[in-house]
Amino acid sequence: MICLLQRVTEASVRVDELTIGSISHGLMVLVGFESKDAELSAEASAQQLNKMADRLLGYRVFADDQDRMNLNVVQAGGCVLLVPQFTLAAETSKGLRPGFHSAAPPEAAKDLFDQFVLAVKQRLPATQQGQFGADMKVALVNDGPVTFWLQL
Repeated sequence: MICLLQRVTEASVRVDELTIGSISHGLMVLVGFESKDAELSAEASAQQLNKMADRLLGYRVFADDQDRMNLNVVQAGGCVLLVPQFTLAAETSKGLRPGFHSAAPPEAAKDLFDQFVLAVKQRLPATQQGQFGADMKVALVNDGPVTFWLQL
């Protein structure tokens, strides 16, 4: 499981000219699943999703009073926008075209994404999301820029 998180001042996702998710101050997170994620048992998968949800919401990327990255998104009063992004799992070490054999199959990835959204929403109900499998237009203003790759 891969989460590419970006600290933003605003972010939104549109599908067919309709905004389906938007946040102001917070984290815009691209979420990808690898084939090994789809092979886990239901129990191991749930543990992994919960671990990433805790890590994502606990990751300290917001400034405190001394301008140090010591606050997580909840402490900073921010929101989260989760966007499914299978290309994060692409194989890019060879050639000039990405390979996607390392990405989870679409049906499994959709199920994992939906479960992950629920896990994050249980912890931060105002969480917004993109639409799995849709042609999305994602807009964001990266604050910093601050971008981190989290992987389990």
